[in-house]
Order: sequence, then C-alpha cells, then structure tokens
Amino acid sequence: MKTIIFIGCNKSGSSREAIKAAENLGFFTVLLTNRKLFIEKRLDFPEVNQMIRTKLNNYDLLKKNIKDIQKQGNNVVAILSFMDPFVHVAAKLSKELGVTDVSPEPVMKMENKLLTRVLLKDLSVSPYFSRYRKGASLRNFIKQQTASFPLIVKSPISTGSRDVLLVKDKNELAESINLLLKNGSKEVLLEEYLDGPQYLVEACMYKGKVHIIAVLEQEITFFERFIVTGYCLLADMDQVFFGKIHETVSLILERFKMKNGSCHLEMRLINQEWKLIEINPRISGGTMNRMIETAYGINLVEETIKIFLGQEPNLQKKYKRFVYSHHLTSDSTGTLIKVTGRKRCSRIPGVEEVFIDSKIGDLLHPPLSMGDRYGYILTYSDSKEEAIRIAKEAAKKIHFNIEPI
Repeated sequence: MKTIIFIGCNKSGSSREAIKAAENLGFFTVLLTNRKLFIEKRLDFPEVNQMIRTKLNNYDLLKKNIKDIQKQGNNVVAILSFMDPFVHVAAKLSKELGVTDVSPEPVMKMENKLLTRVLLKDLSVSPYFSRYRKGASLRNFIKQQTASFPLIVKSPISTGSRDVLLVKDKNELAESINLLLKNGSKEVLLEEYLDGPQYLVEACMYKGKVHIIAVLEQEITFFERFIVTGYCLLADMDQVFFGKIHETVSLILERFKMKNGSCHLEMRLINQEWKLIEINPRISGGTMNRMIETAYGINLVEETIKIFLGQEPNLQKKYKRFVYSHHLTSDSTGTLIKVTGRKRCSRIPGVEEVFIDSKIGDLLHPPLSMGDRYGYILTYSDSKEEAIRIAKEAAKKIHFNIEPI
C-alpha cells in the first residue's frame, strides 16, 4: 500500500485537512500523535487509516515507528508534517530513510527565528535584531541596544504568538528576557518593532520556482500578546504591489535554497519597503486551506502533498473571491456553559462556514497566543469590504456564555 505518514495533527485546520487530502488522493494514511484524546476519540478521525500514539519529541522512536510501518508491508512514499516544530523532523526522517529527497536544512532555518535573522541579516527585508545568550551580562546587553523603544522580545522557537512580548522601556526589556529564560529559553531574540500594515503571504516552490498562492491582510489585536483576529484574502491586487511582493519573497527564498515545499511569510510594509516579521516552512494552520479553497478553488495542502511526491502541482485559480476569516476570542475568564447563535450566523448569505473550537466545560480566557482563539466565521464576497462586513455582523450573533471564576 502506498502510504503517507503524518507527524502530528490538530483536530481541525490545515494539518488535519492534509490527511483528508492524502486519503482522497488514494493513499493509506498513518498518523503519529502524542495526543491521548485522539486515540480515545479514534472514530472521529475516519480519514486516518492507522493511528499510533508515540512521543513526537523522540527522534529515534519516530524512526523506529516508521520502520515498523514499513515492515508491515507499507510502501511509505512520504513523511510529512504540517505542524511546528515537526516539519523539519519529517524532512530529516524522509532524507535519512530514503523516502523522498527533501533537504531539511532550509526547513530547520525557517523554524528557528534566530537562524532566519542571521541568514537574512544583510538584506533590506531584515529589521534590526540582537541576540541574548543565557549566562551573559543582561545589564551590558541592554546598554548595547541601539534601537529605540518599543522593541519585540521573543523566543527563537516561539509559535503562534507564544513568547512574543512588546517592551516599552529598559525595565520591561529586562523583565521580559528574564521571563523567557525562566520558561526555558537559552537564547532570546530582540527585534525592532515595526509599525505598519501586516500581510501574510502563502507561497510554494516547485523545482526552484516560486509561486505566490495568496496574499492576506491581517487584522491584529493587542491583548497581552499580538493576536491575529482577522484575515482578508485579496482576490485582486495592484500589479505593482503584487510584483514587489513576488520579488521580495523570491529574494528571501533564494537565501534559504529551498527547491520544493511550501511556506508562509508574515511581512509588514514600512515606508513602501517590505520587512520580514517571520517565515514558517508550511501552510498556515487554522482556516488557511479553507480560505484559499473558497477564494480560488485550490486545495493547497493537496497540491503541497503532490510537490513532496515529485509531482507538478495544479495551482490554476478556478475563480477569484475575497474571503475573510474572523476569529472569535473571549473578553473574560471562566467556564464555558454554552454557545448560542451558530445556526442564525450560518444562515446569513455570504457565510461559508461557522466553526466553534470549544466545548462545554472548557476554560476560556483572553488570548495569550493564537491557540486561544475559540472559533471562526468564514465569509466570501466579490468585494473586500462586503466580505469583512458580513463576517463582523455575523460574529455579533455568536455568544459564549461563561460562568466567571
């Protein structure tokens, strides 16, 4: 049986849709997971042909699991992950076991924000940054900083806005560095704060050629962290604007020397110049695959699988629509009693999907990371403004009834 092995998966979003896409393509699917709940809810994953619970942070054990699968008679044609931090692990295992010829080095550098900054340091897309190593003099490090406040402090391996802190003075800078060190970071990345509109760019590479799949405006809300609460996929763009994005992304990816694969970049436009916030070696999670499919009729996770199999992807757009994804958060802390308004919301013209990611009894709180978004509303229209309006009006009908703590 031609088999694709997936390392890690969320219960919804791009990582799970990738498994569904593999099954639709006719492959036997195997999921290696560390989540006990997934095993207990095995029937909720009909697209997974075989599920194995294992430790995803144990490389040797993962390799043993894969070899055992091969010994069962499965012809493993790809080892994939659509989740941080396992994209690099999957690529490394693929190369070591001779499954696919995927270079893990570009993926590893993309997953580590510090390695990314070092690689791109002489390009105009890179903002000011500095590195603090655990054990060095913190007082001297702070004195040496030349960039003006505010600044961004982050862990080089942070994901989903976790461990990304805004600091406004030297005292906050010291406190934030000490907090990340206390949480286990051995290095801390300090970056210039960039104030400007933020965009997300979904891209993929096939035989060294860069393809820009989608460009999205991000709506960012600052709670205690920077949280993306809205994404607007742009159906049409000014050619000069798009051309500059393509030029910038191509310049960045040339440095990484990635020949085949997918990635997404978060960039800000500062004084008509693009600056890179971060890059990740996979499609964005959450609603991204659904958004691209709704906007263009392209199932990007399916086409990404084809790339890893050495097949040419079909990236032809079947149609063009503006799509907006509005993410739901909680303003207060407490236990979820019930959610109301889903049916009324879903009946509104232009609403493609309403998804609630929380269940009764869950503890909700104001967001500290992207994982603290509790659902979304996906809308579409022929105009950007209308797609946004529909989503925000529909969101007013959703209510999280919470028992305060």
